[in-house]
Amino acid sequence: MEKASVSRLKNALSAYLCRVRAGQSVIIYDTDVPIARIECIEDSGAGSNRLALLDAQGITRPASGTLSAKRLRRSLSRPLPRSARLLEALRAERAEDR
Repeated sequence: MEKASVSRLKNALSAYLCRVRAGQSVIIYDTDVPIARIECIEDSGAGSNRLALLDAQGITRPASGTLSAKRLRRSLSRPLPRSARLLEALRAERAEDR
């Protein structure tokens, strides 16, 4: 949950609204007293803003450029190193969720 003073909110309203659209809540403070909370009101289904939320949390970032089909095919055709035990990692992750 993001916190902002009234003056900070006023100076960077667009940035805070972007975070709200991404799923974060913003608590507004006036002289260290919480006075309001801004939250997204639209609910268009689970996962609809998942990427925007991950961007806002710093987990992902926007692409820095385009990826050609040729380069994508080339990168997918390379075999994984033996140290990459993808199936084992996937099974372990699924077991943790149970």
